[in-house]
Amino acid sequence: MAVTLKLFAMLARYLPSEAVHQAVELELASPITPHQLLDRFTVPREKVHLVLLNGRYLQPGERDQTILKDGDVVAVWPPVAGG
Repeated sequence: MAVTLKLFAMLARYLPSEAVHQAVELELASPITPHQLLDRFTVPREKVHLVLLNGRYLQPGERDQTILKDGDVVAVWPPVAGG
């Protein structure tokens, strides 16, 4: 099963060296949730704010329950502030 993980801003440092444009395509052999995927890359959950699955916002409770499917794209941002 192919899944793309995109990590933005300061979270990009958790991507492997083969990542291109803040994204990496992964081949996964078993079912996995977005939080489990982030755990594989040691992304601290407290630094995760916004999680989109194929462009749809996932509520925090959905991140441990939603099983990823072939072709899914998970995009993650930390909390950001602007002015």
